[in-house]
Amino acid sequence: MMPSIVRALSCTALLCLAGCNDGSGDPNAQIGPNPVLPEFQQYLMPPIHIARIVGWKKDETPTVAPGLQAKAFATGLQHPRFLYVLPNGDVLVVESKAPKGAPIKRPKEFVMGYIESWATSGGGDTGPGNRITLLRDSNGDGVPDTQSVFLDHLNSPFGVALVGNDLYVANTDAIVRYPYTEGDTRITAPGTVLTPLPGGPINHHWTKSLVASPDGTKLYAGVGSNSNIAENGMEAEHNRAAILEIDRASGRWRVFASGLRNPNGLSFEPQTGALWTVVNERDEIGPDLVPDYMTSVKDGGFYGWPYSYWGQHVDPRVKPERPDLVAKAIVPDYALSSHVAPLGMAFYTGTSLPRDYRSGAFVGEHGSWNRQVLNGYKVVFVPFTDGKPSGPARDVVTGFLNSDNQARGRPVGVAIDKSGALLVADDSGNTVWRVSATHPQLTQR
Repeated sequence: MMPSIVRALSCTALLCLAGCNDGSGDPNAQIGPNPVLPEFQQYLMPPIHIARIVGWKKDETPTVAPGLQAKAFATGLQHPRFLYVLPNGDVLVVESKAPKGAPIKRPKEFVMGYIESWATSGGGDTGPGNRITLLRDSNGDGVPDTQSVFLDHLNSPFGVALVGNDLYVANTDAIVRYPYTEGDTRITAPGTVLTPLPGGPINHHWTKSLVASPDGTKLYAGVGSNSNIAENGMEAEHNRAAILEIDRASGRWRVFASGLRNPNGLSFEPQTGALWTVVNERDEIGPDLVPDYMTSVKDGGFYGWPYSYWGQHVDPRVKPERPDLVAKAIVPDYALSSHVAPLGMAFYTGTSLPRDYRSGAFVGEHGSWNRQVLNGYKVVFVPFTDGKPSGPARDVVTGFLNSDNQARGRPVGVAIDKSGALLVADDSGNTVWRVSATHPQLTQR
């Protein structure tokens, strides 16, 4: 049971900070290649506004853009976070719980950790998790007729990638390979560690995104930072805040790109073949700093964290300063607005959704906890032309917040199923949503 003093601190933080005016600006001013960046602020305790998890009532579904419809594809799951569609159309749902927390050194860390976990899961343990569930829709009617535990007893898994008959799972501390045969509904063979990944004992950002290169020779893993802005020391950030490139044959790896505070949703843009990611930026310097973003990732590129943000904007909290690194920090391609917490991204390559979605990326925004005006809690679509973002992000799946700013759910991973419908993992509503065209026959014209 939480000590009474910590309960009091937590309640005080919630009551005092949730009701304050933190000066939040227009989130739309921070979407696109040239976001508005306000003045830097610092706080003893950052603004906190928790969207209490209330779940979905019977027959409630998310709100979708015109021409679309949303239905529950699977319910009663345990923190579904990532989705992967196998070549035969089977859908893998990664149900994952955070690993045991880091050692607490400051009262603020205790309060913040407690509040963040409460905002994610509703404050309770809702089941086993740390497994992968397989959903099979044999007749293509949008309703799975088979649901089975595909892999179990994993260690806070997140990313999945299939190359040939090798299935790779990115646990929080290692990439593990399993043998897979098309049509399998369960894997019972033991896995083989391809390579360890930076894990505990702190493991601040524990989700490890994963994608295979188009030719299948490499894997790319996103490894988040071990802190907000290196307050645990740079030694704790060794090979973190980075995307690692792993040789699939040998397991040898190198840092492909760095300075990415928490990269997720790794995906290859289909037209150019470039690697893209969505990134959760730093906290505690204002409701409108720093914009989370999506960006193409350059081999050897440095993207600023922790020394600077959005290119060469220096973060004065980080000591010692590194002007040599700041000078070469790459400006991201596209801002998504501050604190929206993007955790999933999928480029659309199907044809069953309306034509407006034929070229671009869907992004799952888990939602803010640290600004008065809630931000995110939705899935957006960013249109692309010639391999680059080419217009404002459009809301596609909303309604995760009710009229009282309580959270029915929170979107994480997104994927495109075999029919071309959009799948959304809702880790607080414990549901996978399927978004399809209202009139599929019309989208082919």
